[in-house]
Amino acid sequence: MKTMTCRQLGGPCDLAHRGESADDVIQAQDRHLKEREDAGDTAHQPAREDMKGRWKRPKKSLDWYFGVKKAFAELPAE
Repeated sequence: MKTMTCRQLGGPCDLAHRGESADDVIQAQDRHLKEREDAGDTAHQPAREDMKGRWKRPKKSLDWYFGVKKAFAELPAE
């Protein structure tokens, strides 16, 4: 199990997301951003727009994705 924050994943806050894989924390971040957007939190809106539009630009998206996977792999296990 490892932890990454919303901020480490491109968001504005320090909410911790825990998971066994980078994909787990990415999915948790996606849920978090959607919940914050639904709650009217404008601070999270830019990160939510980035997340929603990420796959419209595959090269840039893969750079982000592989960057998160690398950062996750470098974290110590909890």
